[in-house]
Amino acid sequence: MKKLKGIKLNHRKNTENCETIVLSVPAKVKLPMSMNMGVPCTPLVKVGDMVRVGQKIGDSDAPFSVPVHSSVSGKVTAISDYQTAMGAVCKAVEIETDGKQEMYEGIEPPKITDKESFIKAVRESGVCGLGGAGFPTHIKLNPKTPIDTLVINAAECEPFITADYREMLECTDDVLNGVRLVKSVLDIKNEKIAVEANKPEAIKKFEDMAKNDDSIDIVTLPSKYPQGAEKVIIYNTTGRIVKEGQLPSDVGVIVMNVSTASFIYKYTQTGIPLTTRRITVDGNAVGEPKNVCAVVGTPIIDILNFCKTDIDSVKKVIMGGVMMGMCVPDLNMPITKTTNALLAFSSYDDRKTSACIRCGRCVNVCPIGLMPAEIDKAYKIKSIDDLKALKVTMCMNCGSCTYVCPANRKLAETNQLAKMLIPRK
Repeated sequence: MKKLKGIKLNHRKNTENCETIVLSVPAKVKLPMSMNMGVPCTPLVKVGDMVRVGQKIGDSDAPFSVPVHSSVSGKVTAISDYQTAMGAVCKAVEIETDGKQEMYEGIEPPKITDKESFIKAVRESGVCGLGGAGFPTHIKLNPKTPIDTLVINAAECEPFITADYREMLECTDDVLNGVRLVKSVLDIKNEKIAVEANKPEAIKKFEDMAKNDDSIDIVTLPSKYPQGAEKVIIYNTTGRIVKEGQLPSDVGVIVMNVSTASFIYKYTQTGIPLTTRRITVDGNAVGEPKNVCAVVGTPIIDILNFCKTDIDSVKKVIMGGVMMGMCVPDLNMPITKTTNALLAFSSYDDRKTSACIRCGRCVNVCPIGLMPAEIDKAYKIKSIDDLKALKVTMCMNCGSCTYVCPANRKLAETNQLAKMLIPRK
């Protein structure tokens, strides 16, 4: 089967052999009530309340929402307005930690007897897509259409990031048990763990541990970005095409991040909700690149200092990967459930943008076969009909077009702005 287009990147997996180090609990944490796609939560605590690890402190009645749990034990000192990296505003619960990390007394493994109790447990765990998108996992695991294939996204194709890779090596049993659990409860026949070829040690571990399980297929993907994009990984593992306006479930597939699958199994064994994240810390301003495990809500500045970052030299910090991550406007912002990397740079490419030379490189690398230069032209004149004809809503915002553009045009960014012009159904 012919693989989809993409680009060759210097993967810069500098921390692939760095075992995860547990970061000390900070003096204060800030827990935004919106850490995923969907409706923000309403705080369930008030200033002055004492909370413990794993205690639910935010929730919503909306189906498309995920509860928030305290990652520390301590005292609620403020409930403030918080602006996310995306610009949205929600409430945030600020907690002064007591250093004890006492567990909430209600923590216990969930009782799972059927699909309904499983979906409820997944929601109560507070988990959302840990690959960065933050789609509520309980929604993804409860589609309206029949599912025959589960694809575990272990590609981790962004440069620098090795958080998922360390999960594969350090928690291989949990990953496979999570896959088997989802397979069993949802009655899915086929499971595929898709890993990029630049992770041979993880591939071997999976193959060795799943050699007696014919239902799990370990798929080796070419080391070409963006293998981890949902539409790309579905096609490259199953040959199925997710068309415009469709969800993966419409073609009988669920795609789940490898760390998400691992966490779900851990939660069923301990009952401890999502309160920590493994994060890759790297970049040319970081003195000691590491993989660290930090409590959700830890200030970014604390993590950068722990990794001996030269803060005075930092010109840009990215939360996530260099291709699809978000620039951090304030180093006092907290890490959230979806944070898988912090990349700090003292220098970066800031070339000026020039006129399009019609070279067609953006078309040649787009995995979906879009025409970014034409979309750019249609966006400038705000032609909704042309944007629809060019299928701009199919754009995954992988950034490949921007990366290869010799004129340094911000094509991926334009695509996102253009998508906002299309009326939503």
